[in-house]
Amino acid sequence: MHRMGFDTKLNAASDARINLGIAVTTRVLFVCLGNICRSPSAEGVFRDFAKGLDVEIDSAGTGGWHVGDPPYGLMQQACEARGYDISGLRARQFSAADFDAFDLIIGMDGENIADMERLRPKGNDTPIKLFTDYAPASGANFVPDPYYTGGYDEALDLIEEASRGLAENIVRMSVR
Repeated sequence: MHRMGFDTKLNAASDARINLGIAVTTRVLFVCLGNICRSPSAEGVFRDFAKGLDVEIDSAGTGGWHVGDPPYGLMQQACEARGYDISGLRARQFSAADFDAFDLIIGMDGENIADMERLRPKGNDTPIKLFTDYAPASGANFVPDPYYTGGYDEALDLIEEASRGLAENIVRMSVR
């Protein structure tokens, strides 16, 4: 787990929120294709980076093929090797109701975002962001799907970097 230097910023933000009496929960949903590799990993990794923040975290897939299934075994192994336990998560399918249930929806690639936009209720303005937007130094414009590429560690590297960026973004927003 790679939280170096982050805990200090987190403590300062938490102290500022307590001093201001602000109690704002940010509800974040991570979305990929099947909800068995990238998005449950993002949920598990971000849960670690978001310790101390007032966040609710979930994940879903745009497709329903794996509903009720645990994360893919090789992805679980890669996460566990880095100290993230995602074994208790179960896949679910993204739905239009998620636009009202979450404050921020994060897609792993452009196809995921396009699939979610097709379900967006008229008049809804819940932001959908690309996860790699929170990892600009990576130069990546999507999180590759290790189910197809076999690059579990590479995907986790990017997920950790983006999780750090997202947590820092939430900290910045909470102290404004």
